[in-house]
Amino acid sequence: MTEPVVTETKVPTNKLGLVRKDYVGSASTMCPGCGHDAITSAVINACFDLGIDQKMVIKMSGIGCSSKTPAYFLPGSHAFNSVHGRMPSVATGAVLANRNLKTIAVSGDGDTASIGIGQFIHLLRRNVPMIYVMENNGVYGLTKGQFSATADVGSKLKSGIANEMEPVDCCTLAIQLGCSYVVRSFSGDPKQLVPLLKGAFSHHGTALLDVISPCVTFNNHEGSSKSFKAVRDHDISLHQIGFVMPQETITMEQEPGTVQEVKMHDGSMLRLRSTDRKYDPTDKGLALRTLAEAASKQELLTGLIYVNEQSKDFLEMLKLSETPLAQLGEKELRPSRADLQKVIDELR
Repeated sequence: MTEPVVTETKVPTNKLGLVRKDYVGSASTMCPGCGHDAITSAVINACFDLGIDQKMVIKMSGIGCSSKTPAYFLPGSHAFNSVHGRMPSVATGAVLANRNLKTIAVSGDGDTASIGIGQFIHLLRRNVPMIYVMENNGVYGLTKGQFSATADVGSKLKSGIANEMEPVDCCTLAIQLGCSYVVRSFSGDPKQLVPLLKGAFSHHGTALLDVISPCVTFNNHEGSSKSFKAVRDHDISLHQIGFVMPQETITMEQEPGTVQEVKMHDGSMLRLRSTDRKYDPTDKGLALRTLAEAASKQELLTGLIYVNEQSKDFLEMLKLSETPLAQLGEKELRPSRADLQKVIDELR
C-alpha cells in the first residue's frame, strides 16, 4: 500500500518577503457585511502587492465607524486618531514633519463633509501628498442612521423620511479645488478599487478616493440610494482599471473595438479591449461635466475621474528641504546671530 503524496501549498510572498497576513490588523468589530471591511481588505491587498514597508506609513483617522478601520490593516504602521473633523490638519502636520512617511487617512462622509468640511477643503486646495479614503455611506452610523451631507435627494431612511437637501459631491469639490487624483469607487468592486488604491500610493499629491460603502444596519434598504442593490443597479464604470508600477514606458497602438495582448515587464501578458467610450481623466473640464451628467441621470460614476501629474504638491509649494524636518539637527534649525539680527533690522 502506497502512502499518499502530501504537497505543500506555498504561501505567496511580496518583494519584502512578507505574506498577506502580515498586513492584517486587529479583528473587525464592524457589523457583519459592512462595506468598510471590504475597503479594509482592498487596502491590505494593495499594500501587500506593492510591498509597502509598514514602518514608513502613518495611518490617520477622525471619528466615526470608518475611523475604526485603520486598526484593521497595517499593524506595523504609525497611527493617530484625531478629534472629530480635525484629521486633515493633524495629517498635514505629520506630512510636513516627515515627508518620507506615506500617509493614508481614513474618514467618513460625516467626518469629512459635515463637521470636517472646512479642514477638508483646505487639504484639497493645498494638494497635501497623502491618500484620503472617504468611506461614504450617506448616514451617521454611530448615531443611529441620520442623513449625512452626502445623502442623495430623495434617498429614504428606514422610517420612510426622504432627504430633501442637495448632497455635497466631494469628487466635484476636489477637482474644483485642485486635488490632483480623484476617484469614486464601490466597496463591493475590489477589481476596480485595488488598482485605484495602488495608483494612489504612487501619486504625488492629494489622492481622494470617495468609496461608496453601504451601511448594512441603517442604509441598505429599498429606497436608499447607497444600498448595495442601488449602487450595483446604478454603477457606471468609466473604464477598465489596471495598475503597473512605473518602469520603462510600454507603447502600443490599438484600433477602437479591438482586443490586443501586450507583454508586461514581468513577462505576463495584459489583454486590452478598446471601448468606444472616450474618456480622458486629465481633462478637468471633461471630468466636471461627466460628473454633472451622471448626477442628472442618477448614475453612480466610478473609476479614475481626474488626475493631474503636473501639479505641485504642498511640500513643493513650501520649498521644504529633502531631509524631513523631523530629522534636521540644531545646526540646520537654529538661525545664526547674524540671521536673527537681519530679521530684526527688517522689522524696524
